[in-house]
Amino acid sequence: LALHSAPPALSSDSSSPAVAPDLFWGTYRPHVYFGMKTRSPKPLLTGLMWAQQGATPGTPKLRHTCEQGDGVGPYGWEFHDGLSFGRQHIQDGALRLTTEFVKRPGGQHGGDWSWRVTVEPQALGTSALPLVSLFFYVVTDGQEVLLPEVGAKGQLKFISGHTSELGDFRFTLLPPTNPGDTAPKYGSYNVFWSSNPGLPLLTEMVKSRLNSWFQHKPPGDSPERYLGLPRFLKWEDRGPNGQRQGQGQFLIQQVTLKIPFSMDLVFESSSAQAGGNQALGQLAGSLLTQALESHAEAFRERFEKTFHLKEKGLSPEEQTLGQVALSSLLGGIGYFYGQGLVLPDMGVEGSEQKVDPALFPPLPLFSGVPSRSFFPRGFLWDEGFHQLVVQRWDPHLTREVLGHWLGLLNADGWIGREQILGDEARARVPSEFLVQRAAHANPPTLLLPVAHMLKGGDPADLNFLRRAFPRLHAWFSWLHQSQAGPVPLSYRWRGRDPALPTLLNPKTLPSGLDDYPRASHPSATERHLDLRCWVALGARVLSQLAEKLGETEAAAELGPLAASLEAEESLDELHWAPDLGVFADFGNHTKAVQLKPRPPQGLVRVVGRPQPRLQYVDALGYITLFPFLLRLLDPNSPHLGPLLDVLADSRHLWSPFGLRSLAASSPFYGKRNSEHDPPYWRGAVWLNINYLALGALHHYGHLEGPHQTQAAKLHSELRANVIGNVWRQYQATGFLWEQYSDQDGHGMGCRPFHGWTTLVLLIMSEDY
Repeated sequence: LALHSAPPALSSDSSSPAVAPDLFWGTYRPHVYFGMKTRSPKPLLTGLMWAQQGATPGTPKLRHTCEQGDGVGPYGWEFHDGLSFGRQHIQDGALRLTTEFVKRPGGQHGGDWSWRVTVEPQALGTSALPLVSLFFYVVTDGQEVLLPEVGAKGQLKFISGHTSELGDFRFTLLPPTNPGDTAPKYGSYNVFWSSNPGLPLLTEMVKSRLNSWFQHKPPGDSPERYLGLPRFLKWEDRGPNGQRQGQGQFLIQQVTLKIPFSMDLVFESSSAQAGGNQALGQLAGSLLTQALESHAEAFRERFEKTFHLKEKGLSPEEQTLGQVALSSLLGGIGYFYGQGLVLPDMGVEGSEQKVDPALFPPLPLFSGVPSRSFFPRGFLWDEGFHQLVVQRWDPHLTREVLGHWLGLLNADGWIGREQILGDEARARVPSEFLVQRAAHANPPTLLLPVAHMLKGGDPADLNFLRRAFPRLHAWFSWLHQSQAGPVPLSYRWRGRDPALPTLLNPKTLPSGLDDYPRASHPSATERHLDLRCWVALGARVLSQLAEKLGETEAAAELGPLAASLEAEESLDELHWAPDLGVFADFGNHTKAVQLKPRPPQGLVRVVGRPQPRLQYVDALGYITLFPFLLRLLDPNSPHLGPLLDVLADSRHLWSPFGLRSLAASSPFYGKRNSEHDPPYWRGAVWLNINYLALGALHHYGHLEGPHQTQAAKLHSELRANVIGNVWRQYQATGFLWEQYSDQDGHGMGCRPFHGWTTLVLLIMSEDY
């Protein structure tokens, strides 16, 4: 529960407006459809809610947080540069919303910014145009001052405010206009002001206050009824349960009118205005239109210069998919702050049940998220893949993200695999997943972008790596020591599920591959192939980094370890299964297990004959390929050919949509793990492993050896299959998906999944 003593990779004020003004404000609330906040432990937050009035009886559906099953979608960022500009489209039934923002630097507090929200009918020629309410809100998290200036009929002229980090500032919501026009359009206004009830309760608080009927009466039009917040501004210091809620304020303006319309919200910092922004004019109306268009054009140019998709002959539609992938990943970056729940490592497996979880010290995290609707928080092994994409676009952003993740290191060198920091993040996680166990690891994928930095040699990257090295070394050392296996140079994931009678094959969540079949009977004798390969990759990258930085002591330790782990004789001895003709896990195993119905318990695991014994685990799939995926094999290795043959065989891993996670020939293929647990890594196509496979095929296709031609041919075919399927599913649904069916290619799992599925962009640009 103590933090690591090594100097931080980033300075303690690295997120402040003084040090990083361009990153202080951002769309760092990925779980809401549209909102911004400051990179601060006590941020100023802004957000948008909306509702279509009269579409359903009773209270209208209030949209605010991204939800998997709320019927909204597709949605995602068309453009987002990760810094100062973005444009997002959201489809909600008959409505199409476009949310845009642009920042204007200046002053000492992070500068100014403006939003534009446009609401239009989804279909052209819609006769009955619906009445829509937009709700713009501001939330403070402490003693900050907000002073609303009220005009006529519930309309706020502006909100002025002051915080220690932002100085003086002002919000102005301009009157609605027709899209692309400057003539004002009639809107009805309502307003609500109270103490902050707690961020997870904002939606419910607004719903509970939408309890009065009002009339929307544009001049010359017949009136229409709508449900609204109060008409007059009145401070309410009590939450929904009658108790005074914590500190901070919540101020929300409701604007109701007929679509189509646009509204601009302007945030102006006093120091930015005084520093010259005032002379530029308010960033709204035609000035905002110009700024948005010039940013969009600059994005397109920079995108092609970075990824070369047009130059590589990809179609305009595929180029658009690439832009959406990058933008949605960047638009999903969040800033979180809080205390995680940790179960300490007592040093003896099985003893952890005797201690209670405790709170980790409060820490910030700046990180991408796998899915805004389903996983809107930081995941350790996902983030390494995310940053492979981000660093090609903006290396500085990647340094910021890696520095924050390394800031989570505990005194032993452990980083929790899932970061649930702050009330908003915690409110969205089932209680059984809240606690992180300090004995459990996760694949060290942050070393993939580190390896890319090493290859590139950018001086700013090397300076960062010099500061980060003690933490990277401590993290790797913890992994190498804490996950050591039963014999030298073997490794075993701690934290497999116990062998419960309801589970077909106990899961190994720390591996990231969850329900991928391992030894049928968990034991301390297991040797996990994927983990050994991850440790080998880590030793290689850290030893190269130590050499580069002149860290002679660390290099003397890491170099021999890397050489031992990369020696093929040692890998053969521990993981080559002659009977199977491939690499494999080793453990106490039998194939004779299946789930059978046994009333009243439901499905129960039945073990037949042969009984389990110590042997190699016959589970052909992604794990089989790991020595190849992480490029640990010599191009002349006698094992490379058999792995390529398995990969290319449609009876095993090859599908028209990408490599499947588990061979179609496996007895576990497509099988449920329990009555309530459908297959996850048991056949579906996953983009992160397909990216590693394509990188390995590209690598061996460019090295002289007996398999060079085969690897190059497979690279070309697999690349076409993966890009083609992701593109078709995006065309059909408007989403990138968590995984894809190996049967017909359709998207599966959660969506939108703008995490590692965005690697399709690097696959298109052949950047491995």
